[in-house]
Amino acid sequence: YVIVDGDDTYPSDNVSQMCDLVLNEGVDLVIGDRLSTTYFHENKRPFHNFGNRITRKLINLIFNSDINDIMTGYRAFSQRFVKTIPITSKGFEIETEMTIHALDKNYIIKEIPIIYKDRPDGSFSKLNTMSDGTRVIKTIFTLFRDYKPFTFFSYTAIILLLPAVILLLPVLSEYWKTGLVPRFPTLIVACLIIMLAMLLFVCGIILDVIKNNNRQTSELMFSL
Repeated sequence: YVIVDGDDTYPSDNVSQMCDLVLNEGVDLVIGDRLSTTYFHENKRPFHNFGNRITRKLINLIFNSDINDIMTGYRAFSQRFVKTIPITSKGFEIETEMTIHALDKNYIIKEIPIIYKDRPDGSFSKLNTMSDGTRVIKTIFTLFRDYKPFTFFSYTAIILLLPAVILLLPVLSEYWKTGLVPRFPTLIVACLIIMLAMLLFVCGIILDVIKNNNRQTSELMFSL
């Protein structure tokens, strides 16, 4: 399976190479890498360039990967990949979803450099930098929560614990010195935040177990 954006920005010369990697070398996802070649020179939309860099850094950081071009519209897939990916996105963020799915399921990924050229004269992009960029960032964090729930909720719990500790330390210090707790509202707020952080941490553990069970079930079903 090969997909390509219909805006005449990707060359057809690489199709044979991409198909060969899937059919003869067992690659599950072939990515046409624009960013390592001509993209930043050809593309005249600076916010798109900035968005591509941010998306790449976020996904590589969260999923411990080293993908050069996350959002390219030039890809080839194996049948195994196509039959197992649950597509839930409807717009520009679909490429992000494909990439994260491949990383999470340990599919074989191969990037090949392609020569990107800007849209021809008279062709206009339907993409909106701000709205589509926001949707992509939202998709990244949603998939981060779904694919790595323990990490996501643990980090969230830690972020909540920091202000709770900052609020709680002066109250405890004053109690140790005087035996009194004059700032009960601060104590109550700090304790509530700590309880919420603990609840999120437990949720992360439970969801991680469910995710692993679902992953094992899906792999068994596919093997059959």
